[in-house]
Amino acid sequence: MTTTPTTAGLLHTVASLATVFDGMLDPLVPRSVRRVHVVDPWLLATARRDGVTRGVHTAVEAHVAHLERSGADAVLVTCSSIGEAADAAGATVGIPVLRVDAPMAADAVRIAAAGRGRIAVLATLTSTLGPTTRLVERAAASAGCTVELSSRVVAGAAEAADAGDRVRVEALVAAAVSAAADDADVIVLAQASMAPAAHGAAITTPVLSSPEGGVRALAAALGTEHLL
Repeated sequence: MTTTPTTAGLLHTVASLATVFDGMLDPLVPRSVRRVHVVDPWLLATARRDGVTRGVHTAVEAHVAHLERSGADAVLVTCSSIGEAADAAGATVGIPVLRVDAPMAADAVRIAAAGRGRIAVLATLTSTLGPTTRLVERAAASAGCTVELSSRVVAGAAEAADAGDRVRVEALVAAAVSAAADDADVIVLAQASMAPAAHGAAITTPVLSSPEGGVRALAAALGTEHLL
């Protein structure tokens, strides 16, 4: 009798993140679990240019449906800019569809609630700032907490990323993190690609990024701990 393998589905808008998330899954999800990656850079390019259009929603729904047909037991959408399209797509399939930044938003609210209630959201892309801010607001409402949100785009970071200058991107993000630290209980980095820059800021304020929480959520949804 053939046993269908447990399968993790991941939807990316940046090709390099497939390898990054594979590496992050290794300590939490055994290699016996099949991993299916779908990469569609058009989604992010369109979200940056035009916002999360009906076309983006349709494409995300199609990708999620494809992953379900391919045997995925849960899907992680690793791009925060299309997070709201991921939420909508989740209602069209019979498997969990997870936003990479949802655990981060919940953690930020929990930390802020124990302090002054102040959360700073930083992004390198304008297209990500709105979805992440709204996600944090919903997490606060769900937790019954009142928070004070500030948000900003890190000037010049997107241009540096487009030019392939990761050193400058990380320096700009680290400087923005340091500047936000005094007035915030917790700092939220809106994009998975910003995570490495957190190490460049010498501050005591917690800085949250989305990849680790998203991967933990995917592992929990797969329920594969007993296979490790």
